[in-house]
Amino acid sequence: MELQQMRYVVAVAETGGFTRAAERCQVVQSGLSHQIARLEKELGARLFDRTSRSVRLTAAGEAFLPVARQTLQAAERARAEVAAASGTVRGRLAVGAISTVSAVDLARELGAFHARYPEVRVSLRMEMSEALLAHVREGTLDVAFVGLVPGARTVGVREKVLARGELVAVVPPEHPLAGREWTTLARVARETFVDFAAGSAARRQRDEAFRAAGLSAEVAFEVTTVELLAELVRAGLGIGMVPEASARRLTGLRTVRVRPAPERTERVVWSGLGSSPAAAAFLAGLGVEVG
Repeated sequence: MELQQMRYVVAVAETGGFTRAAERCQVVQSGLSHQIARLEKELGARLFDRTSRSVRLTAAGEAFLPVARQTLQAAERARAEVAAASGTVRGRLAVGAISTVSAVDLARELGAFHARYPEVRVSLRMEMSEALLAHVREGTLDVAFVGLVPGARTVGVREKVLARGELVAVVPPEHPLAGREWTTLARVARETFVDFAAGSAARRQRDEAFRAAGLSAEVAFEVTTVELLAELVRAGLGIGMVPEASARRLTGLRTVRVRPAPERTERVVWSGLGSSPAAAAFLAGLGVEVG
């Protein structure tokens, strides 16, 4: 069993086809197919069901894929650790972030890191907090910036709280609340809401405050980014509640403080199993000691 064979399996699984996988891996398709067939023969099981229209993982393939990813990550980590021992930081830095990250200037920090460590491959993906935490636990992300209610506990990761803040209401300029500096939670509960997906950490920040006050809200529109939330609010379809720092960046809306205000913590998280040299260097630049 070879690392290259594992890379081919992962590429086919992620691209959904042998042709696209071969293009990604920059090899001829026949060579990629031959290597996967060799691996399947060695394992004694087919990893993919192939038809003229699709390629799907078999049950054996579903079991093999996460192990293959972990093995490839471990091999890359080993190379990075050896390079770090000789004074060079290389490898990858895969970062994840929520759309409302505000505790750090992410573009500036990533740019500074890239300039300092040009041999590190840097990537960024934006998702909701739950998905980001799962990716860090799986090892597909090295570092993630998430937003959680103050009492939320994370599992399988290490973390540092970067900031604590409150949610504020955002409304269109013609809304009756637009001219107010503040209002009550009971008053905004009478409105139709544009909010994040049910069950998400972003949604729980508001839900828990409403529940504690004995209130409920009508959520007519569910979104995954603060940008789309703002667009729907501008269109007069409802009001939203977002972190105060994020509200300041939204144009064409009015901000209204709410009492009692829903709270949240913004945290940076990394693997509970330890950080790669690149991740450790990035976190050190943020003033975070990984131990």
